[in-house]
Amino acid sequence: MPPSSIKRINTILYCRNWNETVRFYRDVLKLIVNVETEWLVEFQLIENTFLSIANTAFTTIQSAKGSGITLSIQVENVDIAYRRLRGIGINPGPIKSIWGARAFYIFDPEGHRIELWS
Repeated sequence: MPPSSIKRINTILYCRNWNETVRFYRDVLKLIVNVETEWLVEFQLIENTFLSIANTAFTTIQSAKGSGITLSIQVENVDIAYRRLRGIGINPGPIKSIWGARAFYIFDPEGHRIELWS
């Protein structure tokens, strides 16, 4: 499949801690809700790129409990993102230099690792 044929990307995280995880992405990370149902919330990240949080109580796929998943998000300024999260009570790991960038990590309520970098 050539990349030019891809029109939309959506990553779906299956969560046991659904309400807390939805609140984390909506209220803490301030992602924009694109679609909301009783068991799934889809957030728009950038044009044609989405992240969905699905409630495992209503799905046939169960939670990976955060195991083996990292959401890597490039931000404009990692220092500003770090200070903002600390200011609202999130305790991110230290900012490190990796792969020619500066990055830090946080975890959502389901245990998924989130890398913020610039």
